Amino acid sequence: MRSIGQKDYTGATSTLAWACGIGLLAMSARGADSVLPSHAATSTKAMVASVHPLATDAGLAALRRGGNAVDAAIAVGLTLGAVDSKNSGLGGGCFILIRRADGKLIAIDGREAAPAKATRDMYLREGKPQPELSQRGPLAVATPGALAAYELALREHGRLALSDLIRPAADIAERGFPLDRSNAEAQASAGKLLFSVSGPSCSLLKPDGSAFQEGDIIKQPDLARTYRGIAEHGTDYFYRGPFAEEVGKWMDSHGGILAPSDFATYKPILREPLVTTYRGRTIVGFPPPSSGGIHVAQILNILETFDLAAMHAGDEGQYQHVLAEAMKLAFADRAFWLGDPDHARVPRGLADKEYARGLAAKINLAKATPVAGHGTPPRADERVFEKHTTHIAAADAEGNWVAMTQTINTTYGSKVIVPGTGVVLNNQMDDFAIAPGTPNAFGLIGAEANAVAPGKRPLSSMSPTIVLVDGQPVMTLGAAGGPTIITQVVQALVRTIDLAQPLDRALAQPRIHHQWSPDEVRVESRLADDLKQSLVDRGHRLKVIANMGVSQAIMFDPATKVFVGVHDPRIPGKAAGP
Repeated sequence: MRSIGQKDYTGATSTLAWACGIGLLAMSARGADSVLPSHAATSTKAMVASVHPLATDAGLAALRRGGNAVDAAIAVGLTLGAVDSKNSGLGGGCFILIRRADGKLIAIDGREAAPAKATRDMYLREGKPQPELSQRGPLAVATPGALAAYELALREHGRLALSDLIRPAADIAERGFPLDRSNAEAQASAGKLLFSVSGPSCSLLKPDGSAFQEGDIIKQPDLARTYRGIAEHGTDYFYRGPFAEEVGKWMDSHGGILAPSDFATYKPILREPLVTTYRGRTIVGFPPPSSGGIHVAQILNILETFDLAAMHAGDEGQYQHVLAEAMKLAFADRAFWLGDPDHARVPRGLADKEYARGLAAKINLAKATPVAGHGTPPRADERVFEKHTTHIAAADAEGNWVAMTQTINTTYGSKVIVPGTGVVLNNQMDDFAIAPGTPNAFGLIGAEANAVAPGKRPLSSMSPTIVLVDGQPVMTLGAAGGPTIITQVVQALVRTIDLAQPLDRALAQPRIHHQWSPDEVRVESRLADDLKQSLVDRGHRLKVIANMGVSQAIMFDPATKVFVGVHDPRIPGKAAGP
């Protein structure tokens, strides 16, 4: 069955109207005199949004010192490594998407890479996959890339020195900071496992391994020492000096394969940003090894064939069903086609609009349709890409915009903190397909394109995104939450573009997610009961969860020159301008 208008439907609101206020917070349906919610802010100078107030403040401080949006984003990232180390830090990786003031688009791949000694069968024991080996402990760790990506971004596109941005973060780590609710909950749930791997030298926990409580002051002298070493000696301290040497020694004595040579040979990669369109807007995403950019584009291409605004107004249950079906079709393709483009042939046709129209035609508006497997995009063998998480959004009045997503994968990554370093190391090896049909920590499965190989970068769901109208940036967004990152970004875009919702409401409303395998729709518990029942009546199996991921976004109104920043109200955070 096809919906009304399923024929290249191009929008419920005009591009100009949307860019000049529809979907913006204070200038739209709320009225000029309405009060902003606590998770939003406006400014005419610049905007920074992150999951922690201290990190957002670090970004604002960088702007006040003469930095631009790139400097602000890196300052936020470095500070999050101290105050939100359950999610990200120097022990992980990142994708940095930049729109410079001169209009140039930049994509910096700071994704972690498999060690040189990695093998495709390294997680098999007697022929059987052992997922715990890729999820925690020494074999779970890939070569970190975040710091190298920060350095490249600052050198080529920023104004401030890395040392100027990392020293304030070192000060926070040394003097301490009050533990927020989100991190206190993480300690309570994962602290025992963290202690079992890292031992009593872990300053994130009490000496006996018990968790700190919300409001307790956390001090990290080892992390401060690492940060100051980088400030004094540059990134060589991390990649070719004391840090790499200490990690290598620990790995040798604990059965790991990550070596100092892996650090020394790591390089960030400049990728070609993925540029597509949706209802007249230009959507700039991150290319593989991110699956986010390609599948945000693919899902939007499928949804573009439906009149979502009319559908939402007439039958919101049908609207939610179509979202779920589009997600499912894209994730089936993800499982087969996606991987590191330097090691696998990833077809560009996945973002082809004609291919999306064929997929959209498979959606039955009355019921869920089983998807047996992946589709085949046009010229799949010819047109290919060349060779737990947090999101940061930053923008300045000069026209520099940044979407940066960084991660160490799951909560506290591999649970490895090498004594004396204070850095939580990632468990990004779990993002590879460790064996055919074996799901990772997020329930995702993969194929040959994402098999383990030396130096290869694992597939990621990180989806830093920038939206342009007539070549000018009007929105930057991204999310944390494993595979739900992709669907969070899609829903934020649909809600602001198709449904003309204010940005704060678009990020706060209940979300859904379908990733093909397992064949279920995850829904946030706050989704209305009648909408849940509508999905069930259409044949969907539901999994109800409390919260699904965390998003950050900034929009800009070209008419009033006002930035609107929003952090996800699901957890503490801060959006603010200077």
